Amino acid sequence: MNLQDFYSGNEWWAHEYFGSHIEENGVWFRVYAPGAKKVTVIGEFSAWHDIELSCQGRGGIYSAFLPMAKEGQMYKYRIYHHDGTVTDKADPYGFGMELRPASASIIRNRSFSFTDQAWMERAEKGYDRPVNVYELHFGSWKAKGDRWYRYEELGEALIPYLKEMGYTHIELLPLNEHPMDSSWGYQSTGFFAPTARYGDCNGLKAFVNQCHMAGIGVILDFVMVHFAVDDYGLCRFDGTSLYEMADGDSQRSEWGSYNFCHARGEVASFLKSCANYWLTDYHFDGLRFDAISNIIYRGGRQERGINETALRFVQSLNTGLHALHPKVMLIAEDSTSYLKVTAPVEYGGLGFDYKWDLGFMHDIFQFFQSSPNRRRELYGTLLFSMHYFYNELYLLAFSHDEVVHGKKTVLDKMYGTYEEKFAQCRTLFLYMMMHPGKKLQFMGNEIGQFREWAEYRPQDFEVLEAFPMHTAFRRFCRDLNQIYRFHPALYEGEYNPSCFSHVIADQAWNLVYAFTRQAGGERLLAVFNFGPECYDHYVVRLQGNHMLSELIHTAGDIYGGTVQGHTQELPVRNGQCQMRLEPYSGRLFHIR
Repeated sequence: MNLQDFYSGNEWWAHEYFGSHIEENGVWFRVYAPGAKKVTVIGEFSAWHDIELSCQGRGGIYSAFLPMAKEGQMYKYRIYHHDGTVTDKADPYGFGMELRPASASIIRNRSFSFTDQAWMERAEKGYDRPVNVYELHFGSWKAKGDRWYRYEELGEALIPYLKEMGYTHIELLPLNEHPMDSSWGYQSTGFFAPTARYGDCNGLKAFVNQCHMAGIGVILDFVMVHFAVDDYGLCRFDGTSLYEMADGDSQRSEWGSYNFCHARGEVASFLKSCANYWLTDYHFDGLRFDAISNIIYRGGRQERGINETALRFVQSLNTGLHALHPKVMLIAEDSTSYLKVTAPVEYGGLGFDYKWDLGFMHDIFQFFQSSPNRRRELYGTLLFSMHYFYNELYLLAFSHDEVVHGKKTVLDKMYGTYEEKFAQCRTLFLYMMMHPGKKLQFMGNEIGQFREWAEYRPQDFEVLEAFPMHTAFRRFCRDLNQIYRFHPALYEGEYNPSCFSHVIADQAWNLVYAFTRQAGGERLLAVFNFGPECYDHYVVRLQGNHMLSELIHTAGDIYGGTVQGHTQELPVRNGQCQMRLEPYSGRLFHIR
């Protein structure tokens, strides 16, 4: 490690120096604690008695080589403060930790033999490829009996399901160690340690390797804005505000956690090394960066002004990650209207590859939760997303945040009766799939989950056996995903305005909306009826003479609807086509 780079915030490999590192005759321990009076290491190798670490000059780096230390043993750093107090801390760079509520770090051997070389060579950011992400909380997708799946076990059940359903990637909620299950991993105490809830680092590597061998990409949710307040973690690590902001109104986040001080070089190097570590050691295909609005604006609030220091950190982070991992996706969760989030840094942007389109999500949920009369007033929201879509490289997400805390599940948000909720959710998902932008759905959305997600219990897959409507709904989601994967008009050139055209965008009273997508040598037409009326001979106008081959109908009886029989072929003569539009339905056609 280059010490000058570490102190200046330009070190990407600090994890290869700090932490516990196994060598042939023992283990090196190194920790950064410049404000400490003295630092010792305690652990199983010393019967939890102090072994003092030596300090290198005035740099605040404490280290020791211990021949008696072994792989798998637990340890902590004991920090002696100048005021006479003592605190036992987990290793900030520790590669393993105990299962909560215990908090010791664990010496881990990081070596692993991946067999995914072919996947890694052909990996790409997916700009002109289908990217359909299944967002997953590792502990609550399904249970294995009365316990969690271990990392290396889940793939056996999950991967066949992902392949059947047609997803291209999974995104895992944070897997760094965290003390509270209900934080879902967003309040971390072990930034380099995979949570012990599901196993150890080699188990997680085995899971990623399994996914890659099956052709599934894996994205990790990464938190670099804040950290947990637990006293064994990063907070006041050496008795000073080493990792967090100094005392003041910017020290704590809106969640009560400590905000990272991105202006401090050692903190920048810590976070850069952490991001690099997950991509290098685990072969993740992307990182989704949480709460970027809190990076852009102080405290996440626009009225407090832009956080220039944090923005410079993000630009430096993304520039370095692009250089080290040019094929990896860097995805921003950002709810602001701040421009150039996905523009290259050299053009004044933040350098992310994709940005979640949370405006689209909020607008479309408001529309589908509303009565038909209210929808006529909100018809413009169907058009609004395309007014700003080409400002960024957007990903459309119906994520975990939208199915908790009284917000209702996606299906239950829909207006109307039981049957109407299913009909409208099918139409919503077709609309989302046809809309330009990469896709993300949280687990359970595809089975029509009615119960809000809770991290302590599995998804309600039993409804597929008990209620035919849920089985039909999942079949619709599967067929829709497969259409997306194999029709290039839905993913090639989606950030090119010439590949999208409105066909019907002025029928607020009828609540009919239609548009085309074209790329890859094909052209697709989607026609939606967002209202309760049935139209027997609705006229859709396209220039020229064509034949419309129907790919999917949301009201098909195989999906729980009322329309019987196979999909249709409809002629377009002299620029006009008449078609039947069922209530709350959508139809997708291939234009020939």
